[in-house]
This record gives sequence, structure tokens and C-alpha cells, in this order.
Amino acid sequence: MKWRYVLLAAVLVVQIPLLHQACWSAPPASQSLPFADDFERAELGPAYGTFFHAARPKIEAGRLWTGEVKNNPIWLDLELPEDVVVTFDVQATARAGDVKWELFGNGRDHESGYVFVFGGWTNTISIIARLDEHGSDRKERKDFRVDPARVYQMRVERKAGHLKWYVDGTLFLEWKDESPLTGTGHDRFGFSAWETPAYFDNLRIEAL
Repeated sequence: MKWRYVLLAAVLVVQIPLLHQACWSAPPASQSLPFADDFERAELGPAYGTFFHAARPKIEAGRLWTGEVKNNPIWLDLELPEDVVVTFDVQATARAGDVKWELFGNGRDHESGYVFVFGGWTNTISIIARLDEHGSDRKERKDFRVDPARVYQMRVERKAGHLKWYVDGTLFLEWKDESPLTGTGHDRFGFSAWETPAYFDNLRIEAL
């Protein structure tokens, strides 16, 4: 009988954090659409969340530097509509690439929405993932390498559940989600990183 209790305990260890994440949602947003940020200031400011557990992000030379936030996104305090377009500029800081951001998350937790990785896994894979960046259903491509000397323009949009990700005006990846993540708990955007910081700039968000 003892092994049954061990198994039950293991299930609870896995499920309780997931249930906690599913039940949590961000408080009322302080920002509104259309939203724009050029980061031309000294401090990040109150428009962005405070769930940082590693090297803190900061403003550096008019750009957002993510720091090593260890998959604790820099959430924007803005409620997204279901159909939206998000644009921004990004530059990697190392040959490893590994640029990340999250869309339609809950405003606190990593992997609470769609995860975008540009040049991840030592610059070998770029993905769109749904709730699990290691999931077997993620959309990916392996034929692109991020150049740290370049500034890329990103455009991510969703309309009627169809996600499209453009890099410098060219469609890069897409996902026609039959069960799109919407509503409370799936309405925030955040910049992210693991151990490779990146620079972000010229953020624009508007209803599509």
C-alpha cells in the first residue's frame, strides 16, 4: 500500500503548481490600447510587472535589457484583446540567440500562454509553443540562425485563433489553434529570457 501513497504524493507535487497557475490571473491592468513604448527613460517603470527572480531587467541606452530572468517574464500591465498585433525590435546579445517572449499568458507565470523562442537551444531551433515550450505539439523551424549583430523587427498577430509571427516582414511561423487561449488568465504579454539577455525596443500593441 505504501507505494500508492508515494504515487499519490508525486501526482500532487506535479498537479498543485499547475492548478495554482491555472487559477491565478493578473489584477486589473493599468495600461490601455493602443500601447507604445520606446524605452527612452532611465527606469523600467510601473507598467511592467515585478516577478523577477534573477538578474533584474533595466533600461540601457534607450532599450530594454532583459537580464537573466530565468523564464520569469517581464510582464506588461496591459489586458490584450483576443485579436491583437504586437510589434517590437529585438537584438540578441550572444551567438547563442535564445530570444524569448510570451503572449496571452496570465501576467505572472512562465508557460501560462504561448511561448515564442527565437534561436533557442544554442541557436538551433525557433518555436511557438502552447503552455509547454518542450511540448510535442509546438511549431518549430531549424533552418534559421539568429545573428547577434542584427536588429530584427518582430510582428506577432492573432486573428480568430490564428497566430502569425513575422520577422522583418516575412512570415516566420504560424499556428492555427483550434482551441485558442483566451479570457482571464490568458490576456498578457511579456518579454522573457533564460540565461542569455536580449535587447528589446519600440514596442507597439493594438487591437487587430
